[in-house]
Amino acid sequence: MEPVRDDLLAKRAELLDELGLLEAPPGERGEIAFGKRVGEGTAMAVDRLSQVAVHDKLQVMMADVERALAKLDEGSYGTCDACGGPVGEGRLEVLPWATLCVEDATRR
Repeated sequence: MEPVRDDLLAKRAELLDELGLLEAPPGERGEIAFGKRVGEGTAMAVDRLSQVAVHDKLQVMMADVERALAKLDEGSYGTCDACGGPVGEGRLEVLPWATLCVEDATRR
């Protein structure tokens, strides 16, 4: 299980870096004006909304990584948190932080 733990720790570090970039205060952007025309301010607002959506997804993934690490420690790694059945070896190869089987993940 150590290779799995190493993969999960690497993913957690990667997510922390990405979240750190998204959470950093914005640089100098000057005045933002929102008028009737699509301008720089509108584009910046749309960009920020996209960043918020990405941030939310990264936080969900971080919670899954943390849960998978906890499951390793408690000896329940590979079992579905919802139904208690197996998550599936193929699914864990692709997503080592998966804590739900395919059926339960589709309901999420």
